[in-house]
Amino acid sequence: MSYSRFEAMKLLAARLSDELVILSLGGAVDEWYNAAPHMREASLFQQQLGCVTPEAFGLAVGLPHRRIVSLDTDGGLLFNLGILATLGNERPENLFIVVWDNEQYQSIGGPATHTAKGRVDLAAIARSAGVEKAFTAETLEEFDAHCAAGLAASEPYIVVAKTDGILEPGIKRKHSDGREDKYIFVRHVEATEGISIMGPSEHN
Repeated sequence: MSYSRFEAMKLLAARLSDELVILSLGGAVDEWYNAAPHMREASLFQQQLGCVTPEAFGLAVGLPHRRIVSLDTDGGLLFNLGILATLGNERPENLFIVVWDNEQYQSIGGPATHTAKGRVDLAAIARSAGVEKAFTAETLEEFDAHCAAGLAASEPYIVVAKTDGILEPGIKRKHSDGREDKYIFVRHVEATEGISIMGPSEHN
């Protein structure tokens, strides 16, 4: 059974206010841009495969008082399964991870990932790496319940969302590139944390 990633995103977005979100490249970018407009400045878009959850982990360690959300993908997590062992050992208390598992590399035309044959279970891999709160959500109702639990957890929490491979039609494109997105996100963190990360340019 699978369900719409965009509908799942809207459920998650309704639960967010001051969290920071790291998300992968591909179709999820425009879907999140539309599903969570109030999280625009708090979302770092288009991070490369294998880097999303590690970046979120770094933020979680650096800002332990703040909830960090990783919006990873099956393809992305498979690029760097070692992050699961890091989470199992380090156990950040403020990190919630969603893995959009549509069983394909959608951004390059849809070749299957290793989860497509039904033998590779990302939640089970996470549990065996020491992340005790790792689950698979087969329905939107299950996904929403795990979002509530994960955002309130005091240990790393992973939900693998078994979504379909259908991109939401008719949504607005995000008209910014990765460099602009980086500055939008960093300035948001600076403003909400009262800190300086990237000072003024030396070449003004």
